[in-house]
Amino acid sequence: MPRIALYPGSFDPVTNGHLDVVRHAVSLCDKLIVAIGVHPSKTPLFATDERLAMVRQVLEPIATKAGCAFDATTYDNLTVMAARAVGATIMIRGLRDGTDLDDEMSMAGMNEAMAPEVHTVFVPASAGVRPITATLVRQIAGMGGDVSAFVPPPVAASLKKKLRR
Repeated sequence: MPRIALYPGSFDPVTNGHLDVVRHAVSLCDKLIVAIGVHPSKTPLFATDERLAMVRQVLEPIATKAGCAFDATTYDNLTVMAARAVGATIMIRGLRDGTDLDDEMSMAGMNEAMAPEVHTVFVPASAGVRPITATLVRQIAGMGGDVSAFVPPPVAASLKKKLRR
């Protein structure tokens, strides 16, 4: 039976931290599915189709190079429901620090109660990407700062184009 992993998130935008998590995740599964959460109450910087395109452009090559099948999708319900819908038994969650761990442990416990067949796997961020968050990237880019050290080049270009004043 293939090991299918779901890596959920907003990916608004994709950061070097996301790349780091994917580099580790592809060694844990046979197929990685990146799932973009779509929430009607949130207004992302990038539209869903733009985020899907970014995910495919910068994350799929990492999986391909590792010999791991890859897919990208969206979901608008509970993450464990999205995992079940694609047959995932592994949920990948990146951790930057102790605050992430506290939050993620609570979610992992609730997810386990709802879907015990889906196992959460925590991937600790490499030291160089720990401070990177999509929120900070959007803020820096929105104020005209250089985010090229925090995102892949195609994402930096998309941010510049999107935030052109």
